[in-house]
Amino acid sequence: MASARVPAAAVSAAVADAHRAEWGRVVAATARLTGDLDLAEESAQEAFARAVELWPARGIPDRPGAWLTTVAANHARDVLRRQTSLRRRLALLVRDEVMPEDGQWRSDDRLRLIFMCCHPALAREAQVALTLRLVCGITTADIASTFLVSESTMAARITRAKRKIAAAHIPFRVPDARELPTRVSAVCDVLYLAYTVGHASPSGDQVSHVELAAATVDLTRMLQALLPRDRSVAGLLALMLLIEARRATRDRLLPDQDRSRWDRRQIAEGLALLDTAAAGPVDRFAISAAIAAVHVQAPTWAATDWARIVELYEMLGAAWPSPVVELNRAVAVGMRDGPSAGLDALAVVGDEKALARYAYLPAARASFLADLGRWSEAADAYAEAAALTGSAPERARLSAEASTARSRGARNPT
Repeated sequence: MASARVPAAAVSAAVADAHRAEWGRVVAATARLTGDLDLAEESAQEAFARAVELWPARGIPDRPGAWLTTVAANHARDVLRRQTSLRRRLALLVRDEVMPEDGQWRSDDRLRLIFMCCHPALAREAQVALTLRLVCGITTADIASTFLVSESTMAARITRAKRKIAAAHIPFRVPDARELPTRVSAVCDVLYLAYTVGHASPSGDQVSHVELAAATVDLTRMLQALLPRDRSVAGLLALMLLIEARRATRDRLLPDQDRSRWDRRQIAEGLALLDTAAAGPVDRFAISAAIAAVHVQAPTWAATDWARIVELYEMLGAAWPSPVVELNRAVAVGMRDGPSAGLDALAVVGDEKALARYAYLPAARASFLADLGRWSEAADAYAEAAALTGSAPERARLSAEASTARSRGARNPT
């Protein structure tokens, strides 16, 4: 480690990077040690707080994840030593006495933690929320934003899920081969939502959490190695790779991206996996991957096959009814049939309560209004979208669009 004091900005960046990349490993390793989810999360938080305190003077460790895991484990042991009910606390989680190590997926505590959080004894919403919090380190506020519910509602949901795991003695392990096929659907949902948050951060100063997205892809690869013939897993991994292929141009909206910078290797791998996923009845992951495939295969934005995308969104809405899917279909209709048709389609979904605080709805409306030259209305819609988003870069972009539209409206009042 370096002896000179490390600048605060460098420490802050290193801690943020470590949180995105290592949070799940720290929590999972501590949960395996203690058998207590609350203590594991508390200890992980303590480890990151100690990093903020110590790294400026001692230097940033060569292996931040190992340092954080050690500090979290030591904190957990200290807490347990002070407890008179040590034996009872250690029995809160059921763990295998022997942990086989005959593959990477078996040695990764995060995958064990995911399967525990996604146990069928928990409701699906609780499975997803708990895993996003414990494995991915996503804040309760961001999870609530993803689910379009209040932060207090989401906090209560996560707390109840933790208590149920302890009360039901849900095991900390990867299911055996007989159980896996029936357990994979919930895990796919979790990984998809974790990737969604990593790809497009709902809050903060970054457009995306690159490390979270990459870690989620790694976990999905582990799952695919476990179940190479599972079409849902293949479709999910295909979807992630087809989106990740555009990572280098993520700082721009899709119409403005330089397609020559897209990762052709990831596109080829994603399309091959999509062939596997579409070899029988398709689910929402395969359909979503097919939508992403239309985008990456179009040579230009203008050449995008919007008729096919509308068709795929109609299939997706049948397979997975959701206000967000209907919103995306409405946008695709506008791209296919023109901005007036897009506004009409948006009006149909505009009264959905779940979309009341969803920034993409007024942003889509603003775009179509701008296409029609209705600048004043477009400016108001862009401003509304900017007020709703928690992402600083997205807020800045939408605010700039609002200013531009207002300026153009002042020059062209008719």
